[in-house]
Formats: sequence, C-alpha cells, structure tokens
Amino acid sequence: MTRAADVPERYNVSTLLDRNLERGLSDKVCIRWQDEQVTYGELYRRVCGLGRALRELGVRREERVLLVLDDSPAFPVAFLGAVRLGAVPIPTNPLLRADEYAYFLWDSRARVVVVEPAVLPVVREALASAPEPVQVVVSRGSADGALGLDDLVTAHAGDLPPADTHRDDMAFWLYSSGSTGRPKGVVHLQHDIPYTCETYARHVLRISQEDVTFSASKLFHAYGLGNNLSFPYWAGASTVLRSGRSTPEGVLETIQRYRPTLFFAVPTLYNAILNFPDSRRYDLSSVRLCVSAAEALPAEIFNRWKERFGLVILDGVGSTEMLHIYCSNTPEALRPGSSGKPVPGYELKILSPDTGQPVRPGEVGDLYVRGDSELALYWHQHEKTKRSLHGGWFHSGDRYRVDEEGFYWYEGRSDDMIKVGGLWVSPVEVENTLIEHPAVQEAAVVGVLVEGLTRIQAFVVLKAGTSPTDALAQELQEWCRSRLARYKYPHFVTFTQDLPKTVTGKIQRFKLREAAGVPAARAT
Repeated sequence: MTRAADVPERYNVSTLLDRNLERGLSDKVCIRWQDEQVTYGELYRRVCGLGRALRELGVRREERVLLVLDDSPAFPVAFLGAVRLGAVPIPTNPLLRADEYAYFLWDSRARVVVVEPAVLPVVREALASAPEPVQVVVSRGSADGALGLDDLVTAHAGDLPPADTHRDDMAFWLYSSGSTGRPKGVVHLQHDIPYTCETYARHVLRISQEDVTFSASKLFHAYGLGNNLSFPYWAGASTVLRSGRSTPEGVLETIQRYRPTLFFAVPTLYNAILNFPDSRRYDLSSVRLCVSAAEALPAEIFNRWKERFGLVILDGVGSTEMLHIYCSNTPEALRPGSSGKPVPGYELKILSPDTGQPVRPGEVGDLYVRGDSELALYWHQHEKTKRSLHGGWFHSGDRYRVDEEGFYWYEGRSDDMIKVGGLWVSPVEVENTLIEHPAVQEAAVVGVLVEGLTRIQAFVVLKAGTSPTDALAQELQEWCRSRLARYKYPHFVTFTQDLPKTVTGKIQRFKLREAAGVPAARAT
C-alpha cells in the first residue's frame, strides 16, 4: 500500500515542476488560460522568481502567505512559489466578505496576501483590522500600496533551489467551511499531495502526459487543487484554467475550445448543464472521463448525462481533511448513485454511532477513513482535532452504508440525518426521489419540529415553465409516498427560487433549517 514513507524524507512539493524539466518537458504547455499558454519551463521560472521575491520581502520558512485568487496562472505561481521558499500558502475563496478575510489574517498571522485586483477593495477593508502589517501583492497589473506579482517575478528572476523541507513539514493550509461556526484551518504536509497522486490520480484517473485537465471547481478548493494542479503537474499533463463563475454556458464553451480529456465538476453543475437549453450543440467528444465530488451524485443525473453526452461520471467522496477523493467509482467498478469503493491506499470503516462497533452490510453508520494524506491538525482547534482524529482514522462526519459487493452509499451528513418516529431518514434518499419528478430541478430536505415532533420538509426548485401550486406540492408528496417507505415522504413542501450552497456546490441544509419556520404545504 502507498505510504507517506514512500516519499523521500527530504521533500518539497514544488519539485513537481522539477521532475517535468528532468523529463524533458520544459517546452510543453502546462497551462492554457484565455489566450495565454504557459510552458513547464516558464512556470518553473515564475515560481522561482516569486519565491525569491517573497524571501526579499522577509517571508521566512513556515510563515503564511494568504492567497485570494481566482483560477489563472497567478495561482500556481503564488502557491508553488511560497512552498518552494518553505513558506505556507493558504488558498481562499475570492468571493468572501471583508470580515472573513480579516479572520483568516488573524488566525494564520499571514505576512503577505496575494489578491485578485477586483477583490483588492474588500481585502483592504480586512487589512484595517489585521494584527500586524501585511504586504499586499496584486496578481495582475498594479495598484496603490500594492506590489505587482508580475513585476516581482521579473525583478527577482533566477533559480531558487527548493527549501530543504522534511516530508512531514507543513506545506499548505486549506480552510474548511463546515456547517456552522468559523472555518477551520486544515494543515497539510509536504507528503500529502504526492500521496493523492500515487493513489487516486494513478489508480482511478490513470492520468498521463497526454491528458488535458479542466476543473470547473476552483483551485482554492481541495478538489480543484488536485484536479487542476497536483495531478496534471505530477503526470506532466496540461491544464485548462478558467476565471470567473462556472456557468453552464461558460464551462461548455471552455470544453469545446480547449478540448480537455478529463473534466471535473460537482453534481449541481452537471445538473445545471443538463438543464441548459443549448447544451446539446456543444462538442464534448474530447473528454474521456468526467468526475464528480463534493456532494453525492444522484443516479438520475448520472443517467441523464450518459444519455445526453455518452459519457460516464465517476462519482466519489473526499474531503478537505483528506485532501482529495478516497472512495470512488471506476470505469471497471461503477454503480450509479454510489460513491464506489475505497481508492487503493485508503481504508474505510463504518461504525455505529450508538455502540462504536462496525455495522453489518446494508446498515447505516458513521464513515471513518484512514490514509496518509489526512490532515495533521486543525490550526488553533485542538479539541476539534481530537474529536476528528482517532488513532490514524479520520471521522468524516458522513453517514454511509456498504452493500454486499463493497460499494459505499451516501446517506447524508451525521448532523443532517432525520429521525422520524424513531426511524432514521436520509435526506439524500428523499432528495433523489424528488428530482426524478419531471417538474423538479433541485431539492433539499431537512428535519423540522412541529409540536415537538420531527417532520420532513422539502425545499424544491422547479424547472423553468413550471408553476408552484398546492396541487403540485401534494403531487410531489404522493410521488415520494409511492416510491419510499411511508415515513420517508416530505410532510411539507416549500417552493423556492434557489437553494443556499457553498462555493463547491454543497447544499447548506443548516440555512434551510433556520428558514424552515412556516411550511408552505402540508400533507393530508
């Protein structure tokens, strides 16, 4: 089995680039972004230049560099430039509020922030409450009071040997949003990225130099970081980066223009593309595999996608804490609606939340995962770290069951499960049933208290041209009642224009629970 110990003891993950130069790939295109092409040799030179610039700015080993960047060549330059110096980059979502960036700056004590020009006013507001002075670097162009990234790279051109880091040194952090409270700083080590490459990228994707990756999920997220940086750089493949919001039209145009062979997205986007009126006119013939993660992919979406484009979607489960996907379908072992089987290099177990003992096949319990890409700790979250890590096993917070053939089936988050009349109800099962109805585009299900008893409330987004009516609400209730155990049907149906989601497409059910005051339609 792959282990962290298989990585050399002295290792710096920025040498993903060096290995491609050693392979003779210096002139190969590494990044396609808009009309720009960046070769591996040019990316290496930019990474070294920025690392040297950060050193001149006084950044030392293990000091943090906050990244507030969209997907463009500036991201890998800043991320790997910091790592090469021995500093610790922290990618964050460029669409947050000033108070959230202020929290990241306070929690991480970052010395430098690299920011998109469009986000600079928000970051400046956050900097007003920073505990110490922070140097601002703008990713493109220039701005008052900020240094330009391109200017820094040019001014500090030259080779930079990688810092002599240990494979167990801090390499980077990723903030995990969670369902409530402040984000948690997930600390990852130098060996974590190569571990995910030797497991998921090798055994599931089977990525090679001939591949071109395109991830609609952004680089600041663990899923996107693996899809469009770690895996292609490890293999010597090419990547396609796209800035801006991942709309169905924009994503389809990108696929048609740049011809990727591996496409990564989340279930919400796959569904949105299927519901996009002009999706059939786009050419996706270059794609050999589609991948989904961040939330369970309903079998209905899998089947519609395969019928529409002739492509399978490999769904899997991963997490920020484990860095990428650790359980996945493969072309040879695939069950639509399931999360597949453990990726080689990872172990899974399902324990009863009541007894802590392994459950039998078919029974639902808490999912634990073990593998050498797991987080070292949550920064400034000692108690949370102790609750989540158990002798090398990470408590995922997901509820799962495993069938007799070894396929894992998602049953919802531990705190999203609904107990009705003493019986557990998976919100995912009800949601998947609802979206099979021809009028439903999206659905989310939560538990609500009515006269002290738990009942099921469904929030439903209808397809264009469908009107919300009491008759339709009752029809949806009957639809579920006829397809599920009676206690699993939604007692209430609320029609809504959209569902609250994280930036990675996960439905924020806690927000729906907060909004679930007065039901719109009640079962009879």
